Amino acid sequence: MDHYDADENNYMAPEDDWDRDLLLDPAWEKQQRKTFTAWCNSHLRKAGTQIENIEEDFRDGLKLMLLLEVISGERLAKPERGKMRVHKISNVNKALDFIASKGVKLVSIGAEEIVDGNAKMTLGMIWTIILRFAIQDISVEETSAKEGLLLWCQRKTAPYKNVNIQNFHISWKDGLGFCALIHRHRPELIDYGKLRKDDPMTNLNTAFDVAEKYLDIPKMLDAEDIISTLRPDEKAVMTYVSCYYHAFSGKQKAETAANRICKVLAVNQENEQLMEDYEKLASDLLEWIRRTIPWLENRAPENTMQAMQQKLEDFRDYRRLHKPPKVQEKCQLEINFNTLQTKLRLSNRPAFMPSEGKMVSDIANAWGSLEGAEKGYEEWLLNEIRRLERLDHLAEKFRQKAAIHEAWTDGKEEMLQHRDYETATLSEIKALLKKHEAFESDLAAHQDRVEQIAAIAQELNELDYYDSPSVNARCQRICDQWDALGALTQKRSEALQRTEKLLETIDQLYLEFAKRAAPFNNWMEGAMEDLQDTFIVHTIEEIQGLSTAHEQFKATLPEADKERQAILGIHNEIAKIVQTYHVNMAGTNPYTTINPQEINTKWDKVRQLVPQRDQALIEEHARQQNNERLRRQFANQANVIGPWIQTKMEEIGRISIEMHGTLEDQLNHLRQYEKSIVNYKPKIDQLEGDHQLIQEALIFDNKHTNYTMEHIRVGWEQLLTTIARTINEIENQILTRDAKGISQEQLSEFRASFNHFDRKKTGFMDMDDFKKCLISLGYNMGEAEFARIMSIVDPNRLGVVTFQAFIDFMSRETADTDTADQVMASFKVLAGDKNYILADELRRELPPDQAEYCIARMAPYTGPDAVPGALDYMSFSTALYGESDL
Repeated sequence: MDHYDADENNYMAPEDDWDRDLLLDPAWEKQQRKTFTAWCNSHLRKAGTQIENIEEDFRDGLKLMLLLEVISGERLAKPERGKMRVHKISNVNKALDFIASKGVKLVSIGAEEIVDGNAKMTLGMIWTIILRFAIQDISVEETSAKEGLLLWCQRKTAPYKNVNIQNFHISWKDGLGFCALIHRHRPELIDYGKLRKDDPMTNLNTAFDVAEKYLDIPKMLDAEDIISTLRPDEKAVMTYVSCYYHAFSGKQKAETAANRICKVLAVNQENEQLMEDYEKLASDLLEWIRRTIPWLENRAPENTMQAMQQKLEDFRDYRRLHKPPKVQEKCQLEINFNTLQTKLRLSNRPAFMPSEGKMVSDIANAWGSLEGAEKGYEEWLLNEIRRLERLDHLAEKFRQKAAIHEAWTDGKEEMLQHRDYETATLSEIKALLKKHEAFESDLAAHQDRVEQIAAIAQELNELDYYDSPSVNARCQRICDQWDALGALTQKRSEALQRTEKLLETIDQLYLEFAKRAAPFNNWMEGAMEDLQDTFIVHTIEEIQGLSTAHEQFKATLPEADKERQAILGIHNEIAKIVQTYHVNMAGTNPYTTINPQEINTKWDKVRQLVPQRDQALIEEHARQQNNERLRRQFANQANVIGPWIQTKMEEIGRISIEMHGTLEDQLNHLRQYEKSIVNYKPKIDQLEGDHQLIQEALIFDNKHTNYTMEHIRVGWEQLLTTIARTINEIENQILTRDAKGISQEQLSEFRASFNHFDRKKTGFMDMDDFKKCLISLGYNMGEAEFARIMSIVDPNRLGVVTFQAFIDFMSRETADTDTADQVMASFKVLAGDKNYILADELRRELPPDQAEYCIARMAPYTGPDAVPGALDYMSFSTALYGESDL
């Protein structure tokens, strides 16, 4: 027999077609005979009759017509009561015509075969009747017939272990599937926990016996046949399982009502969880800001460059490691807040009001304070590093000049206080006088150094040098000693002048040597000091200036060498005179302590320091060239990235304001922008690396660009926040549109009205513009009504109306309250004809957490028909939605 087709719906898939070959298997034929016979008798007994042999008892067509009348509830044509073959064929044809009238196209099934007792054709006809009247009308979640029945079995047995219904043959062999269906709907009938998968005989017999005794489902299958058959007959199993479906169909309606309640409760529980998550995330972020701001506001200076460099490194770690995750948390917090408010509006629930001090505006204000402290902290760090660098240079210079001066003054007081002129000869007196004149010249030459030492000490005090007390003490000692030297010099000069009348001669050559050697010695000492002096430059121009000055100094060395030769010539002349005239000399120049060996030693030192100075200048020039390269490298990237960020910000602003295409088109466009922006992140990281190199090189300015790393960071963070916020706004608009049934044309009209009254093109309407917009849309309202509307669209009292709030308000005017009605209708189904609902009924039909959720929000029922445990389910509406919503 070929498969049959309905005129409009083929409710049996091709793989389920009647196959003659299947009847070649005696086991399958036996199962079908028993099952189909039992199924027919379950209906025929309603008419007070039954069949014993399926192919014999339907041959005259009488019981076949009776069966169709019972299962369809309709009257067939009057049957023929004659015993002849023609009468039987007429009756069977009437039955087949009735089946065909129900939309079933029968192929290769004729009345003659049924009258002749053809078992194959008779079983095929009965299967056709079962499909049409018992299985076709089954519908579960948009699937029907066999697929719907299979899906129903899978949904009902899903919670049971060792049950996996995939078909209508081998999935039922262990009997657990039948037991699970019964236990799911009538758990008191079977102790499912005691069943074992390895005992199918007990499982099957238990299910068949319980179904027959308590569910009025006759035994249509034999446990022995199912177990002994490799693959039980699918049609027999499907026929028997369909009886379970119809027996429990009433139960299905109650479950549907319970599912509606679960869905609404799940949405409320999800919103409550979102509120808790917002509070926790806001508290954590505000606590982090509270801890961070005092650290950024701490301006306690350090005494050493190393300590300040460590502070700078800590600040870099904060910028690179600690702050970026908090930026993401702040952005996510705003997105979660907007999403929660949208969900609450769509559920007709009051807007969420965070705890005091945890509003989005509070977090934004705290974040602004953080960034203000951050900017001031970075400027202070750089200024402190420059100050310490200058202080270290000045302190070293002070120590060098003080050491040179102290070395020069060593022993000078004792020399000036010596009263040798009282017992000296005339020549000795003259020599002492000349020596003193040379000392006075030397003293005057050191006046500049003392003044320089005092000036450096004063500058160190003004710059708040940490070791200023020791510097001041040393400077004071030098100044006191200098004043004492001046007084002693004046006193000795007066004493020598008093005795000058007693002296007659002086050695002019010694005097001339002393006078020329002293300034030359000072020049050499100054040259050595300058050649060893440290230098700090920040540009190539500065190092080039130092190099030019050094070249000029080297140009004076030939003339200095001539002066050195002249001074040494004087000393040679003195030696010649002493040797020639056998002058009794002590061996040293009485007018100066400088000797030729000292002059030669210092001259050699000067010549040695010159190439060292050359090398230091060359190295510094190379460092400045590298610094210039770093400046240009950073500027080249910053001059590209800065305008790029600005362009992207402007493009996102245009997309969010202009209305091109559907919301989904705008969302896809924005997500493409977001992807391109995220892909740009490696260039930002590369610029961060270049900026770190610049800071490590202590470069404080860059004339090649107006962009700083701070500008780039702020712009990048604003770009990421703007694109995320804009995408979230579009997503919320889509949620509102879909939930409220707003058409694309209506949304376009809303956007056109909003853009028209957004005169400043900021993406917001102020209160005056919003009021004008409402008036243009036909609203006639007073100040009180407008204040009420503003409390809806601007719950945070920011004084502006966003586009999302605008469309929420426009759609809220026609808000659908079907959700509340459906929930109460579902409770009505569960309650049945009672005015109350029992707590045990809720616990049986709902998941435990949601059942307790409902019970906690219901008041006890106090009507005249109240029983223990009765609950007033109407009170649930007030607890969940408020008096005004239902």
